[in-house]
Amino acid sequence: MRVLFLHQNAPGQFPHLAAHVAADPANDVVFLGQTKPGDLPRVRWLRYGHRATDEASIHPYLRSTEIGVRRGQAVARACLHLSREGFVPDLIVAHPGWGESLFLRDVLPRARVVSYCEMFYHAQNADVGYIPETELSLDGRCRLRIWNATLLLALEAMDAGLAPTAWQRDTHPAAFRPRIAVAHEGVDTDTVCPDPSARFVLPDGHRLAPGEEVVTFVARNLEPYRGFCTLMRALPALLAARPAARVVICGADGASYGALPAEGGTWRQKMLDEVAVDPARVHFVGALPRETYLALLRVSALHLYLTIPFVLSWSCIEAMSAGCLILAADVAPVREVIEDGATGFLVDGRDPAAVAARAAELLAERAGLRAVAALARAVAVERFSLPRCLARQTDILRSVM
Repeated sequence: MRVLFLHQNAPGQFPHLAAHVAADPANDVVFLGQTKPGDLPRVRWLRYGHRATDEASIHPYLRSTEIGVRRGQAVARACLHLSREGFVPDLIVAHPGWGESLFLRDVLPRARVVSYCEMFYHAQNADVGYIPETELSLDGRCRLRIWNATLLLALEAMDAGLAPTAWQRDTHPAAFRPRIAVAHEGVDTDTVCPDPSARFVLPDGHRLAPGEEVVTFVARNLEPYRGFCTLMRALPALLAARPAARVVICGADGASYGALPAEGGTWRQKMLDEVAVDPARVHFVGALPRETYLALLRVSALHLYLTIPFVLSWSCIEAMSAGCLILAADVAPVREVIEDGATGFLVDGRDPAAVAARAAELLAERAGLRAVAALARAVAVERFSLPRCLARQTDILRSVM
């Protein structure tokens, strides 16, 4: 087959699947995006460009739609260029979230299209309004409804969809759910595994090892969507209850989801202005290289995953795979992978006092909870290992063809 992968932030969710498809010498694979997807063997990478938009002249509700149309046009031009070169894809695997797949049916009418259905926006019963920081005004809720326009067009045009979890699938309109298969992209559970020899070096030079009372928190960016505000508000009580504990917080200072504080600055600075913490015990390590991040998970005594109802993070599955004892937010996407008391523990991620109290209890009992962490690792391997997930995704692609 000739297969085109499409993601503006390449490789996005497709590094393993693209490499897996390209490993078959009978396949010809092209990856189209705006960032180079690293070194994927036998995958040809092409960059598309699109013109900037003068957002000031566009109705605020339509800005994301305008940008999506421009991206869709740029991708259409790139596909026409590929066709003139002789590459006419049989199959396209695309993330539709930024409008890139809008015109695939028009420029490549014979190709089969599989969309990555990450999430459909809702003004209630999901992320919006779950915590005060994600509240939207009526104006914001109306704008959110229009943001779904490009996603609806992608749903109508796709032959099939992939969603990592059932909860993410079910955020989409009921009429389209039968065409969306639940298929996680997978985690390299062979690499992400426990290692008693692991060491993590703190900024102050102290070397952490498995067995120490290390509390970990990981997010791409430190922001309300992933529970950073709750974490910070829980720290004084947690550290008072566990005087030997150290907390290591991994993440950058941007905003992956939602917005930065209205008054400016970062969420980290805002929370440090609100909550006083001892820098000798609370360590902000920023974004980490992959191997250093894995070392952090391997020395963790308790990992906190305090997301609001939103897309499930890779870091949650990786913490399970690394054999972490996990205290997670009791929300639907998390309940799909963590069973309270069996593979981890659940708590109201909006309640700092409850988080602090439960975390302190688990740290005190952690020696007797090794079986919980071991079962979390076993579930990660059984459900989310790359061979299993790639086989599932490949079956779906074959059925579409």
